[in-house]
Formats: sequence, structure tokens, C-alpha cells
Amino acid sequence: MKTLAKLPVTIVTGFLGSGKTTLLRHMLDNAQGRRIAVIVNEFGELGIDGEILKQCSIGCTEEEANGRVYELANGCLCCTVQEEFFPVMRELVARRGDLDHILIETSGLALPKPLVQAFQWPEIRSACTVDAVITVVDSPAVAAGTFAAFPDQVDAQRKLDPNLDHESPLHELFADQLASADLVILNKADLINPVDLARVRLEVAEELPPAVKIIEASSGRLPLDVLIGLGAGSEEHIDSRHSHHDHHHDGDDHDDHDHDAFDSISLELPQADESLLLDALTQLVVQHGILRVKGFAAIPNKPMRLLIQGVGTRFDKHFDRQWGADEARTTRLVLIGQDLDAAQLEAQLRAALSV
Repeated sequence: MKTLAKLPVTIVTGFLGSGKTTLLRHMLDNAQGRRIAVIVNEFGELGIDGEILKQCSIGCTEEEANGRVYELANGCLCCTVQEEFFPVMRELVARRGDLDHILIETSGLALPKPLVQAFQWPEIRSACTVDAVITVVDSPAVAAGTFAAFPDQVDAQRKLDPNLDHESPLHELFADQLASADLVILNKADLINPVDLARVRLEVAEELPPAVKIIEASSGRLPLDVLIGLGAGSEEHIDSRHSHHDHHHDGDDHDDHDHDAFDSISLELPQADESLLLDALTQLVVQHGILRVKGFAAIPNKPMRLLIQGVGTRFDKHFDRQWGADEARTTRLVLIGQDLDAAQLEAQLRAALSV
């Protein structure tokens, strides 16, 4: 009986809005016949990233695509890994003769090290190997002295909390994502000048072992051969990678992760004028320190659905597909930030849209 080779797994991590989903879309669009399964870990109640990935032109029917995208429930993988990750991986292991690769997109607030350590479990280790951990960096945000767009409100809230005497949670998370990396992508490199990009590269390199490669990209557009087939076997050496998470769990009690303070608010609204909606969302971001906006909008008299992704006050949008004949034309959004009041945000948004 032929012994199956270990199924390679690529883990894509990075802070909110760094471009992880865009990178995965690029990888799927250029799969070149590879049979790829995708696990998407959501932070939020709506399967927004999963919906985005299902729109990829990967040469399969919608039914097949739905079967290839595994969306885990709310929360970071490091918190839910034993309850949910293992059953999903066991199912994929059972099908590994039909697969060439697995891609895992972590939540932007997830800590990657515990996920990689899960691949040390005997039932997974015998069948899978972590080909590489890819950390995607928002280069303009790092160049600006932050780690995600619009983080000043988050830092202000941190300073008001007397229980936080360590570094900014954003800094710790950024460092931990780099600490687990086998490859680092300085994304959005086209949005900053060469001097700032060189400075970002030096800052990132200080957090990495010398063997970890750093490459630049715009919208995650890189040859697939650069992204897969690295053969890092990350599960073999992850225990030696230092992270802040290790210190937070030195005792017997499982401390709350720094990102527990983040809120994810799901809103459902009627159809909305495109310019009014974007203006209203921009105001919400400025007033409430919202880090991330993602979702879909129904625009009056438009037959297609508008995909919206925002990082701080930067918004990307495009019409991604036709509305289904039996599909409710509603606007569905996820807002991510700290200390968000869902009722207040929805009331303010409805007032601005006059709905």
C-alpha cells in the first residue's frame, strides 16, 4: 500500500488589514491546478472573509467552493484550537489523498504560535507538516510608527487601563506574529517611499531569526512558488521561538489574551447610497476608533453586491458579484475595534443614511 506524503500547510497571519485575504485570493487564483483546502478563522459573527474567498475564480462550482472553505467560529485559533481546529483537520486528513495543500488564514488578532504547536499532535503530525508560516505586514502602518492603521485610540485606551503595564498589545501581537514567521511579506510596498520601506525592513528584521526571508509585495502579488513549497517544517522548531504569549501563560492560570479587549460588531442594514454609506463609515471610524470595516452593501438600482473593506479611514470597494434571485438585498457589515457600542453605532449609521 502506497504511503501518502505529508500534506503541506501554509499558515497566513498578520494584523488587521495587512492584506491576508487578498494574498489568499491571489494564491487561489493562481493555484495552477493544485487542489487546495482553505480554513478561515473569523473574528466576527459574519463569515465575511469566507464569502470573499468563495468568490475566487478557482475553477470549481459554488457547491464545491463551499465545501473547500472551512470557517471556524468566533475567536482566535489559539483559544479555540482544541475544540474546533482538530475536528476540521481530522476531516481534511481523511481526504488528504484528494488534496495538494491546505491554506489557513488566522484572525488578525490571533497568536500563531499555539496553532503551529497544534501540528505536533500525533494524529496531525503523522499526516501534515507546516510548509511555512507567512506573516503579512502593513508596511505603511509600520512606517508611520504603528502596526495597523488608526491605532491611536487603541493606545489611548491601553494607557487608561491601570492593569496594563506591559507594551502595547498591538506591539506584542505584531512581535509575536513575526516571531513565528518563516517568511515575511512587506505588503503595500508601493504605498510608501523607498527610504521608509528600507526602514520598515530593518525594524522587522530586528524581530526575526537571520534565516527568515523578507520580501516586498503590492496587494500580495507574488509568484506562487515563492509562497509554497518552502518545506520549513515549522512544527519542529516552533517551541524555540520566543513570544510574549509564553510569558503570559507561565503560571497555571490561563490569562486573558491581549486581544480579548477587541470587539466585533455585526450590523445588518437596508440598501444604502454608496457615497452616503462610505461617508458615514468614515465618520464612525474617526469618532469611535474603529480599526477595521468589512462587509457587503446593497446599493439601490445596482444589480451587483458592493464589497467593502476598510482599514482606518482607507476604504477599498468593488462590485464582486450579482445578487442572487432569492437573496435578500441587505447591507451586512462587521466593525472591529475596542469598547464598541453596537446600539450606538447602528443608530448613528442609520441616522446618517436616513434609514
